[in-house]
Amino acid sequence: MSAKEARKPTFTEAIIPVAFLTVLISINVSIFGADSLDGSNQIVLILSATVGTIVALRIGIKWEQLQKGIVNSISNSMAAILILLLIGSLAGTWLLSGVVPAMIYYGLQILNPTIFLVAACIVSAIVSLVTGSSWSTVATLGVALLGIGTALGIPVGMVGGAIISGAYFGDKMSPLSDTTNLAPAMAGTDLITHIRYLAWTTIPSILITIIIFLIIGLTREPDAAPEDITPILNAISGTFNITPWLFLVPALVITLITQKVPAIPALLIGTLAGGFFAIFLQPHIIEHVSNITDNFSLASYIAVMKAMYTEISVETDHEMVNNLLVTGGMSGMLNTVWLIISAMIFGGVMESSGLLQRITESVIKLAHSTGSLVATTAFTCMFFNVTASDQYLSIVVPGRMFANTYHKRNLSPQNLSRTLEDGGTVTSVLVPWNTCGATQASVLGVPTLVFLPYAFFNIISPFMSIFFAYMNIKISRLKNNNDEAINKNPT
Repeated sequence: MSAKEARKPTFTEAIIPVAFLTVLISINVSIFGADSLDGSNQIVLILSATVGTIVALRIGIKWEQLQKGIVNSISNSMAAILILLLIGSLAGTWLLSGVVPAMIYYGLQILNPTIFLVAACIVSAIVSLVTGSSWSTVATLGVALLGIGTALGIPVGMVGGAIISGAYFGDKMSPLSDTTNLAPAMAGTDLITHIRYLAWTTIPSILITIIIFLIIGLTREPDAAPEDITPILNAISGTFNITPWLFLVPALVITLITQKVPAIPALLIGTLAGGFFAIFLQPHIIEHVSNITDNFSLASYIAVMKAMYTEISVETDHEMVNNLLVTGGMSGMLNTVWLIISAMIFGGVMESSGLLQRITESVIKLAHSTGSLVATTAFTCMFFNVTASDQYLSIVVPGRMFANTYHKRNLSPQNLSRTLEDGGTVTSVLVPWNTCGATQASVLGVPTLVFLPYAFFNIISPFMSIFFAYMNIKISRLKNNNDEAINKNPT
């Protein structure tokens, strides 16, 4: 049977690999817990891809087509992998130079446990809005905020949830964000219209998130008293040369990104700047990491290189601070790279075989009202985040699938673009094997399932979009089936 004679899969056939993945991942997490990301989940994804391959071969898909789909899927994730590796090297030189310790040092003097979660969320949102990148925000500011929160005795899951919530709000609303540009392009509307329409569901979602974090801060007993902070400050200042000049490094990266310099060169420049500052401001740390005291040029080369590619640590007289002053460099990201590649293998098989499309076609038939159509779109985006493991595919594929349906039902394209962002962009980070979920968990050192319950903005957003649709709030409709739209709001 040739590829042209391949038959369309049944819904049952299409769902088999997804069911296999879901069951085996659940078993895996229950057995290995947080350690499931160390390799067992990667194997599950590959086994699930194998099941998908068997189904595809049975319906007449040729292996060459599946292999091409796998290669294309992995190729599409290469930019994310390169960014991930650079984030690892950036974290290393920013520790070596004292940038992250300085952020923690000054942050501990400004923030207190009561308002910390709110502040972390808001500051992350502002930086991400300005830069258009949740990944850069989490990798730079987020790492420092996690250290501050840990020093204040706040559970890492809560801190991670606040950082993720703020970072993805800013990413979602920023005109500089790639996904914010991608969603309207897929739906057939313009960027400004998309952002304005997106604000109606996004702003209430972040306000509810901030209120929740404020309530948590006001009601929970702080684990760290003010007197507990002083030894931490002394340990940091006694080990590093702490100076405001160190903030020039993150300022440089933020400036580059706001000037639309691509993330990869911006992060590389930030990495090299961290190494440069380390040489001039932290010579004693250079000697400590390199174990060389009689040749500073050689010590500098070795220390900066180690910071970029492998694990380094700085010891103080405070045990908790020691736990903060550890980074894995690029090598610390390799498990995550492995996870992303495994997820892309599964996604490549599912997409190139038509199994994903078959599932979503069946789901579309269930959407009869505007509310159910938006709900179906949002859950389809989440479904692609779980199965295709990539936030871009969770926007592109549903965008292509639903565009004609929205037009036929006289709904303006901004309804679709908003739902793609509410359902796809922000939920990608909640899936442990998605490129976003895996990356942020690796960068923060907090497992996805640990920060997930506190990523309130990411959880609320798709349901806010669905709520607006069912209540017929800000549902823009086409006039005379052309591109001119009117807003239909209940009084």
